[in-house]
Amino acid sequence: MALDLPETTSGIHGPAVKQFSVFLPSKVGALLEIVKLLHTHGTHVIALSVSETTDSAIARIVVSDPEQVEEVFRKNDVAFGVCSMLVVELREVATELVKLLAALLMAEVNVHFSYPLLTRPRGYAALAVHVDDAECASSVLQGEGFRLLSQTDLSR
Repeated sequence: MALDLPETTSGIHGPAVKQFSVFLPSKVGALLEIVKLLHTHGTHVIALSVSETTDSAIARIVVSDPEQVEEVFRKNDVAFGVCSMLVVELREVATELVKLLAALLMAEVNVHFSYPLLTRPRGYAALAVHVDDAECASSVLQGEGFRLLSQTDLSR
């Protein structure tokens, strides 16, 4: 039975999309270990970005079941942080990416980082975006006709 979730102040129906930032030691196979851990617990990686430094890396991961992942990471002593992301559906990537970034610029919203989803929710491309003012960005993007996805839209 589907839950009738209230609309958030950002206008997104359902829970916000959570991103996990996972510290990875600089060793071969470190990312594979995390992905396999998630896989063994039935969780799918929906989006992934890895930033490397000299002696370590940070994997930014959006998953199908964030509540379960928090529990799995805690039980397995995986160092992680959590933040909320905006996930924007892009029906025409070539033209809408420019429109999306221009709208954020006009609203003076700074993009901290962004990466595409590995899956295509509802059959369209989607972009995970972390901004300095999510409420303003949500309002502006929806005003420009963009559809923002919630965690419910991404979970299987």
